[in-house]
Amino acid sequence: MSAVVMDGKALAAKIKEQVRLRVEQMERKPGMAMVLVGENSAAQVYETGKQRDCRQCGIYYETYRLPEDVPQKELLDVIGFLNEREGIDGILIQFPLPGHLDDRAVQMAIRPDKDVDCVHPSNVGDLTLGVDCFWPCTPAGVMRLLAEYGVDPAFKNCTMVGRSNIVGKPQAMLLLRHDCTVTVCHTKTPDLAAECRRADILISAAGHVGLISADMVKEGAVVIDVAVNRDTEGRLCGDVDYKTVAQKAAYITPVPGGVGPVTRAVLMENTLTAALRRGKE
Repeated sequence: MSAVVMDGKALAAKIKEQVRLRVEQMERKPGMAMVLVGENSAAQVYETGKQRDCRQCGIYYETYRLPEDVPQKELLDVIGFLNEREGIDGILIQFPLPGHLDDRAVQMAIRPDKDVDCVHPSNVGDLTLGVDCFWPCTPAGVMRLLAEYGVDPAFKNCTMVGRSNIVGKPQAMLLLRHDCTVTVCHTKTPDLAAECRRADILISAAGHVGLISADMVKEGAVVIDVAVNRDTEGRLCGDVDYKTVAQKAAYITPVPGGVGPVTRAVLMENTLTAALRRGKE
């Protein structure tokens, strides 16, 4: 068998077109601001993508670039300024921040109603409690892909490889909301292969090239590769040995072109939602 490739680019285009059509009807357009600290090349690429997405959706966009050694107070002042800007509905901070900055203080500084990637503790708490809130963009993108391809997590076993605050933990919470039985694995898991083989839905966000091999995958499983790595030849790849696993899985996401585009599209959707909740029409 050969897996159905879950086309994130096609789904992202669909989501962004829905956002664009809704924004087109609004007199006061949504606005998003991204704050970048330092000169991380990957972050710069990510930021360029955000500009393009916003332009396609009709969302106003600003970037605030701060030096690597920016003092904590200066960063918090920028966030405070954006909190009060009427034209800005969504604030996105590029994490991780340099070591001298306090991530938690920065997360706490973002107004929860402008926290479009769900990093403020109040939104994270609402996510855990099952209260309506912004969903973190990457885990939300995974859920959208599952829904797009008719994969219902209910009554299924999912193995989540990775326990980060950005993907692993919130992904587990969203799957639990959908009546999935979730096992979260990490670097201290004694037998990762055995846990993976139990999974009807296998999601990997560990950041290790070739971590998930075909012998770790259950026949007919759904395999979602969230990681973005570079192999020894500098090519983009995920955690999954794509060629061999694709011969065993029922569905699989490519890297690139899988979860990544949907993540970015969900951010556009969250920014639109933030604007509507703040009374823009």
